[in-house]
Amino acid sequence: MNKIITSVIALFFTTAAIAQQPHIPASYSNLSFDANGKLYFEQKGEKHFAENLKNPLTVEQLVGKPEATENGVQMDFGALKGTVTYGLIPYGKAPHPLPVYRKTIKINNGKIALNLKDDFKYPFDFVDWKENGYLNLGYRVADEQGMLLFDGIVALKGEGPFKVIPAIYEGPFVNMVTDNSAVIWCRTTHPVKAEIEINGRIYKDGQETTHHRWNIDGLIPGTKYNYKVSYGIQSQTYHLKTTPQKGSREAFVFGYASDSRHATGGGERKILGANAYIMKKMAALAHMKEAGFIQFTGDMINGYLDSKEQQRVEYSNWKKSIEPFWHYMPFYIGMGNHEALGYIFKDENGKQQAFVDAFPYETQSAEALFAEEFVNPENGPQSEDNNKYDPDPKNIDFPSYKENVFYYTYGNVAMIVLNSNYWYAPSIATQTATSGGLHGYIMDNQLQWLRETLKRLEKDKNIDHIFVTQHTPAFPNGGHSKDDMWYSGNNDKRPYIAGKPVDKGIIERRDEYLNILINESKKVVGMLTGDEHNYNWLKLTQDMPIYPENYPHKKLNVSRSIYQINNGAAGAPYYGQEILPWSKHTQSFSVENALCLFYVEGKKITMKVFNPDTLNQIDEVELR
Repeated sequence: MNKIITSVIALFFTTAAIAQQPHIPASYSNLSFDANGKLYFEQKGEKHFAENLKNPLTVEQLVGKPEATENGVQMDFGALKGTVTYGLIPYGKAPHPLPVYRKTIKINNGKIALNLKDDFKYPFDFVDWKENGYLNLGYRVADEQGMLLFDGIVALKGEGPFKVIPAIYEGPFVNMVTDNSAVIWCRTTHPVKAEIEINGRIYKDGQETTHHRWNIDGLIPGTKYNYKVSYGIQSQTYHLKTTPQKGSREAFVFGYASDSRHATGGGERKILGANAYIMKKMAALAHMKEAGFIQFTGDMINGYLDSKEQQRVEYSNWKKSIEPFWHYMPFYIGMGNHEALGYIFKDENGKQQAFVDAFPYETQSAEALFAEEFVNPENGPQSEDNNKYDPDPKNIDFPSYKENVFYYTYGNVAMIVLNSNYWYAPSIATQTATSGGLHGYIMDNQLQWLRETLKRLEKDKNIDHIFVTQHTPAFPNGGHSKDDMWYSGNNDKRPYIAGKPVDKGIIERRDEYLNILINESKKVVGMLTGDEHNYNWLKLTQDMPIYPENYPHKKLNVSRSIYQINNGAAGAPYYGQEILPWSKHTQSFSVENALCLFYVEGKKITMKVFNPDTLNQIDEVELR
């Protein structure tokens, strides 16, 4: 009897464990859950289990659970070992407020206690916290090896005893600016009803929350507006400028870059996930040059994680690096391969065997987290569901394109942002058994959306110039010749869906993509790409060789020339130049950190490229 009861109990818990697991999308192959609810990839009779990152960092942990004390504040970082450097933030006293660090303290058993009464007594109180009744403390967490992990903020009121109050730890950020509207958003450390005042109107939160977003309307084209964000007893004031009036052909500047994942050199070059040193300088340079917006297309962070929460920490570090300038001008963000987030399958020796995008796609995928962390237009395609390869039309088999494929306009320019790392399975180039998206491949529904969007913009009399941006170059030049849209000339590389390859290989798909830009549009100036950590440009012409030897498929008709401008030089470790079929057409190759600035004056566009670290001009090209 006891054996029967034990068996029934075991069966109950096994059934419950299986019932709790998410549905495996039919687009994948050879993935299953075992009797204990553990996900595995099976190949040749061997099971390789998905392993989770040990002790991942979280934003909640690094915010430090602050508790006010008689003399200041104490914080708890869990099991973390290292140091905390801290100082006051002069909100309202500087246009780009940053912490002015004063002291460093060792984390002891995961905790710190700060005596702010002594640390910031006369003459070190330069923010007048005693008169104002509150202060904002910026702090920087580093691990035992000195690697910077997180920049945080804690706000306190009183002179002692103190009280913790809400602080803005991300933002406020300006996004989706048009000629008559804008979106402003931020995140606070504690739930609070916040509000924004702009153009004589007040927009309020409906309830206490930590994520605040206000859709501003009723603005006038080409106009500067001050805005004031109030939260609790505090407020911050900045300004934005609406885009030029449609059809005006008013001159403006915009910037472009990609690839800012953390690099060697220590310090701010390696804040967990991001090269904050170069990003901060790049944003400052763009602001000084009065750029209307910045387009940044992929590889903001190191990524390639199986922990959603640690990836969130890396995204936060990237956002913080440019926050002082994002208060004023919008940054539009696209996805790259390093934004990969998913399940990593390893063998019993710990060697990786496969890596696929996480599911359920609505909450756990790389695309879902990206949409949570950034604010972009929502005018792209829905997903790759219901394409001709969809194995299960009644269920969701692919992640959403929401906020990772979109377009926007600024003056007489349209920018189309694509995702060439959609549903990305980093192992698919060599391990096809799981199925998944291929690095560099633009899938069917996205390609059709591009065609339809270009057709609509071609008819728009207010648009003279169109740029299309995706992370991967059509023609790699240094660092990614073995993938991107080339794969060393191997057209066999392609996505797999439900265990089967799609019809078109990578080079065929590259040509279909280019055909749309060249032969179905007259307004496309060129592609803005990254992935390769260098700056260069080329002009695709009829005489530029673009195929491997004995290529058997239909070849592209280059009826007019377009540019490929690659700028993956926003701080990631550099790649040198390689010899490829089109190398003689590659111009201005540089491994300096670079920001491309596009000066648009009616029908004319001039690109100037600067090193944001040294401020020297690298290049100047008249595109139109």
